[in-house]
Amino acid sequence: MAYPLRYALADLALALSRVSHEPAAVQSTAARAAADMIGDGAGVQLLRDDGRYDSITYHHVDDGRSASLSRVLDHVDQLPDDDFSTALAASRRPIVLAGDGVEPLAGEEHEIHSAVLCPVIVDNTYAGYLVLTRETPGSFYSTAEVELARDIAGELALACSSARALERLRASEERYRRVLETIPEGVLQLDPDAVVTYANEPIGVVLGMPRSQLVGVSLRGFLNDQGQKELNRRINECREGRSTVGGTRLMRADGSQRSVRISMMPLMGDHGEFTGVVCMVTDTTDHIDARGLKRQLDHLRRLDSLGQLIGGISHDFNNLLTVVGGSAEMITHSAEEGSEHHRLATDILDAVGTGRSLTHQLLAFGRSDGNRPEIIPIPDLLTDVQSLFSRTLGEHIGLDLAFGPDVWAVKAERGPLEQALVNLAANARDAMLHGGMLRVAAMNELVEAGKGPEGVPPGRLVHIVITDTGVGMTDEVRQRALEPFFTTRPTAAGLGLATTAGIVQGLGGHIELESEPRMGTTVHLYLPAAEDKPLAASGRQGAPAVIGRVLIVEDQPEVAQLVQRLIEPAGYAITVATDTLQAVSQVAAGAHPDLLITDVVMPTMTGPELAAALRTHQPHLPVLYMSGYTAASLGPQLHLDDNSMLIEKPFTRSTLLGAIRTLSGTATNEAATSK
Repeated sequence: MAYPLRYALADLALALSRVSHEPAAVQSTAARAAADMIGDGAGVQLLRDDGRYDSITYHHVDDGRSASLSRVLDHVDQLPDDDFSTALAASRRPIVLAGDGVEPLAGEEHEIHSAVLCPVIVDNTYAGYLVLTRETPGSFYSTAEVELARDIAGELALACSSARALERLRASEERYRRVLETIPEGVLQLDPDAVVTYANEPIGVVLGMPRSQLVGVSLRGFLNDQGQKELNRRINECREGRSTVGGTRLMRADGSQRSVRISMMPLMGDHGEFTGVVCMVTDTTDHIDARGLKRQLDHLRRLDSLGQLIGGISHDFNNLLTVVGGSAEMITHSAEEGSEHHRLATDILDAVGTGRSLTHQLLAFGRSDGNRPEIIPIPDLLTDVQSLFSRTLGEHIGLDLAFGPDVWAVKAERGPLEQALVNLAANARDAMLHGGMLRVAAMNELVEAGKGPEGVPPGRLVHIVITDTGVGMTDEVRQRALEPFFTTRPTAAGLGLATTAGIVQGLGGHIELESEPRMGTTVHLYLPAAEDKPLAASGRQGAPAVIGRVLIVEDQPEVAQLVQRLIEPAGYAITVATDTLQAVSQVAAGAHPDLLITDVVMPTMTGPELAAALRTHQPHLPVLYMSGYTAASLGPQLHLDDNSMLIEKPFTRSTLLGAIRTLSGTATNEAATSK
């Protein structure tokens, strides 16, 4: 019987090794083998990781008995502090039970008459036991059967040890895999020919390909000629057993490039042969480009400061133009028409008009955060920005504007909209270094829902088309052209098109680019048309019928004197104050002006604050604001009600008197047209 028993144990060891990766199968195989080899029933009760017994795995030669006896013998969730467990752990020898000695193991109501408990020692630690049971009265286990049970428990212990080792190996591999998949660095494993044998997820992001497609691909395909030579040198260093670190540029699948730092370490086989390298790839593009980004942010700050400076200078310059223009206009009224003085004064007025147009454009461009949308006729807008276009493009680029007088108006802030158009002109200029033509066209379009180009909102739209004859863009560049800070020129900030797109989208519109290399670029702007303007009210509520007494408040004395000289011949009684507190004191002392003419931006108190203070004494006091800033630039600090107006500096005498007549609600003062 020795040889069959030895073969049976060998077969058990083989069976256990085949299922060692499944702990439940190991216990079931051992229990079934013990029951078949020794007879009746056998079970395996092992400890869990928390130190308590797991559910018993029990098998009986009579399958119908397995379930009931399993419930009797199961000590699941119990601690190994009973007498049997303590003795097994201490002696590490089998315990043989018979007769009444079985009762502590199986309880009072049982049909078990003999049993054997063999400890299972795994890695020199008590891990549970193998239990054998017999139900025949007077039955017992022989010494040979106990030794066989002990041998089976030993095979079970070896299988459990292997299972635990495999589990630890799987856990270690899983931790290693999670580390590789979660670290921000890319990981590549290359064979000696630089072909990828493993790639984690981050390296797939760096190279622009799914990692499943990277396996079997040579890393050389992502390097230029110089990079491939550098790769060969580093692999040779690893072949000699040395690690290497260095930077290079990787070409992504979409054609773009990323700066990376690669650390290479050699991989050796069981016999010390070179089998490849493992690479840690760190994307350093953002770090390398940080200086460029800082330069771009500094550029933005300078632009913001420049915008504020432009606004301040333009405001002061408008005050000067107001004095120059007003004085020249008074000369034209006093000089004989056709005389030298009249001609020179007229030339001065023309120059003032040109300066006024330029400063207002600068104000709108430099201070575009007023949040004061207005109805802008597109023909007027394109005519106004024509001079800005010409200055931006230079003499080597032609300009062609095409639009009809019936093009719909849009509701927007003039400054940002002009800025968007100038940005497009600047981009076109940079694409036509050797000259060319810029064509700007505007037309009306009625787009039905679901029938227009993708992204274009439905409704009444103004379609502005800007076309240049420049170098054009590749499809990859065109798709990224609207991204902030994206640029193909190292000296550019990469904000022109992004700013334009933001302005257009802020109006509820859409921007679209068409371009091909060497074929030029076409930019399509779709802007929602403004609602039809309602008819203006016939009069202003609360305005007095006749204005006789005028209070002029202006912190620039020369401007205040000019306004006085311009309206004094019309017969108004005028009081001038160059300080807001002085004006408040005069009204508080009993003065009752019929009209307040005030600058908007002044020290101590702004024009609107002054008007509010005076209206506490005269609730219906009309107010005529004047400012060197545009209405859009003034933003929320100026609110115009039905009894107030704004005229922008520099203004003419007729404009000033016309505003006064509008506020008075009457046109009876014919003296306003006299000299």
